Amino acid sequence: MPADSAKGFRGNHANFVDIVRTGKELDYPIYVVTVRDLKLNSPTVKGYTLSSNNEDWEVHNFPPPQVIYNRIPLREDEAKPWVQRKINSYLTHPNTHFYNPHFFNKWDLFEWLRISNSTDYLVPMTKRLVNELSLSKILDKHPYVYLKPESGKAGKGIMMLKFQKDKSLPYRLKIQNDRSSITYKSPSLRRLWIRLKKEIGTSPYIVQQGIQLATVDNRPFDLRIMVQKTGKGQWGVTGVGARMAGLKSITTHVPRGGSIERPTRLISALFGSDMSSFIMNQIKTTALIIARQIERASGNKLGEMSMDLGLDQFGKIWFFEANARPMKFDEPHIRKRSLERIFEYSQYLAQHNKYN
Repeated sequence: MPADSAKGFRGNHANFVDIVRTGKELDYPIYVVTVRDLKLNSPTVKGYTLSSNNEDWEVHNFPPPQVIYNRIPLREDEAKPWVQRKINSYLTHPNTHFYNPHFFNKWDLFEWLRISNSTDYLVPMTKRLVNELSLSKILDKHPYVYLKPESGKAGKGIMMLKFQKDKSLPYRLKIQNDRSSITYKSPSLRRLWIRLKKEIGTSPYIVQQGIQLATVDNRPFDLRIMVQKTGKGQWGVTGVGARMAGLKSITTHVPRGGSIERPTRLISALFGSDMSSFIMNQIKTTALIIARQIERASGNKLGEMSMDLGLDQFGKIWFFEANARPMKFDEPHIRKRSLERIFEYSQYLAQHNKYN
């Protein structure tokens, strides 16, 4: 983790507390270490662990790590050249397993899934946002699209654009803020493009076909799946949650007005209880296929990811997003299992030669 002079290290401290507590309960040696303090071939490493009260952080010298679980919190930290050099040195270190070395980029994710017949059909039409003309061509084919930052997270920066040719102001750009949204209406693509460029600045964006998600009570929902490597080194589904969009939100993220729901309730309401278990099994199988393809195409050792999948009104599954640094799941049973699996997979790695 990056250093923070006030707290010792940056990142989600509550998450680190949960991880370290779980490790101690399961009797695994564990500590938090900053990238700066992680020194190749040093006999000891300065690290942080919880004191006996399991609440306060203590600094100790520890043996070098056998397994590094990457939780660098910010893309800009991870992108620093000296951090990249440190990560690369551990990726090639013969005695240390380092997994989930990089954040995912949205464009890369869709490219990785498009190159395989097993996952290509799950991906909505996705293009890079290049210029006004390319946006016009996409709107000719799709009545509405989503604009997403390639390196965004938690719904930040996502916009929805609709073209309704029968309206006097046919271009409608919905811009989401923290808990509300505004709609900019434009008579021409030229005017819209000027506003759009002001909104996105120099950030690279993708344009994605809008999918008419299945709705319950007129609210669309999607599915959040946690997949992790097991104690046998194989991908497994840790849990499936559901998130319904807020009434005026263009995403289902809870901090932006979404709500937590039981997936089986929503799927049963739409497709009936008899089909519910079949669709849930299909969702889990699809998530595992996606995880394997992302790992294979990325060329990196991965141990976990969360992903967002959607169901349309016909029950077809769509892939929207995957995260290499999953946020905490609010469902207690998924959260507990996800913490345990970190250590099950880490033990598997520690017991196996890196190059086997």
